[in-house]
Amino acid sequence: MTEAKERLCKRIAEKEKTYSDISRKIWEYAELGFHEYRSAKLLQDTLEAEGFQVETGLAGIPTAFKGTFGTGGPAVAILGEFDALPGLSQKPGRDTQEKREETDCGHGCGHNLLGTGSLAAAVAVKAYLEESGGAGTIVYFGCPGEEKGSGKTFMAREGCFEGLDAVFCWHPWDVNGLFSSSSLADICASFTFHGKASHASASPHLGRSALDAVELMNVGCNFLREHVIPEARIHYAITNAGGNAANVVQETASVYYEARAPRLRQSFEIFERICEVARGAAIMTGTSYEVVRGDGFSDYIPNKVLGNVLMENFREVGAPDFDSDDHALAEKIQRTFSEEIMQEAVSAVEDQHGENAAAEMEGKVLADAVFPINPLKTVMPGSTDVGDVSYQAPTGQILTACKAFGTPGHSWQEVSQSGSSIGIKGMITAAKVMGMSAIDVFQDPRIAEEAKKEFLKAVKGGYHCPIPDEIKPDL
Repeated sequence: MTEAKERLCKRIAEKEKTYSDISRKIWEYAELGFHEYRSAKLLQDTLEAEGFQVETGLAGIPTAFKGTFGTGGPAVAILGEFDALPGLSQKPGRDTQEKREETDCGHGCGHNLLGTGSLAAAVAVKAYLEESGGAGTIVYFGCPGEEKGSGKTFMAREGCFEGLDAVFCWHPWDVNGLFSSSSLADICASFTFHGKASHASASPHLGRSALDAVELMNVGCNFLREHVIPEARIHYAITNAGGNAANVVQETASVYYEARAPRLRQSFEIFERICEVARGAAIMTGTSYEVVRGDGFSDYIPNKVLGNVLMENFREVGAPDFDSDDHALAEKIQRTFSEEIMQEAVSAVEDQHGENAAAEMEGKVLADAVFPINPLKTVMPGSTDVGDVSYQAPTGQILTACKAFGTPGHSWQEVSQSGSSIGIKGMITAAKVMGMSAIDVFQDPRIAEEAKKEFLKAVKGGYHCPIPDEIKPDL
């Protein structure tokens, strides 16, 4: 490890208590997407105190911001998130489900750690730039509304990430390694059918049922599943069934759809076929319909050049150093998982990191190794708005163990550990890895050049935002 990197890691370690306190405050705030006012303010105030120039209200979103330090290139960004989830109230560091009285929300994806760990990395890199006296810019992006709201997608639509030479990010996970797989693009929309109300017994022939249209659309889309690529996913939820009166022909009914696929163009193609099914349902029922587009995500394009840089530094830093208390809590929490959950965890590790990684985790409650880059080509069966960032700048992402192996995302068990020392140790590890990787980019211009070449080849055709201009964030 170079002297500059050693100093960076030392700075992060010396301020672990400060970052632990920030993370814990955000955990306690547990604010939902686009309403993270206290969380965003805490991060902004910390950046300003550290000498960053802070710009708020990015993309017209009050809680979207960036903190910038330095001049010239290369320009390196680190992404932070800080939104919580509804219905996941939980006390910290507990192995039983115990709700907090003051809120119904909780950090079931560890974003209190994510935003704070990225902040720690950015602050340490700023100190490096000051010491080195060289050119370069470090940017911390405060990205709201990831859980439900596509915050980064709205930011990307406004060009917030254009012109960056490298973007680093991370996510709390149950293992340590590179997020080397792509993710599913996602197109979302609401379909509302309009019919004609009538008495369902006395004059059903005079009515035109919007609910019938919704049901026929759902049947048609269920048949459509057989005729799309295997990796695609089609989800729906009836959001308005037309009321509770069975003796009334429903005049209005709505259904919400999502079309996921490995590439954005594939999602758009499937979405167009879903629209044709809706048109057919309207024809069959004598109704009309309207489509209102909603959130959306591009597929994530992992940059291999940046991924290699991250992994080289990850191997130097090593896995989080969990103590006996951490293992004791993790063991108790892991006992709350069903056998099915544990089998799913093993399968997920094998899919994303290979058979050796799955064997490595056998019998362990906390990951104590950094898995090598998986040569297998896999697609994460989910979506992330980091994908939209990866269409505007070269992007690399790591996963750091912040919870017991097998912990399901969006669960009370994850909320508990996100507020514990297990999460903090994973957070500090992530900060060191990202900070060291940023130093590499500043010291070696070839990294940015090669990352840019790979990026331009991967995003040939440019970025086409999956959210139309007329759709605004749900503030």
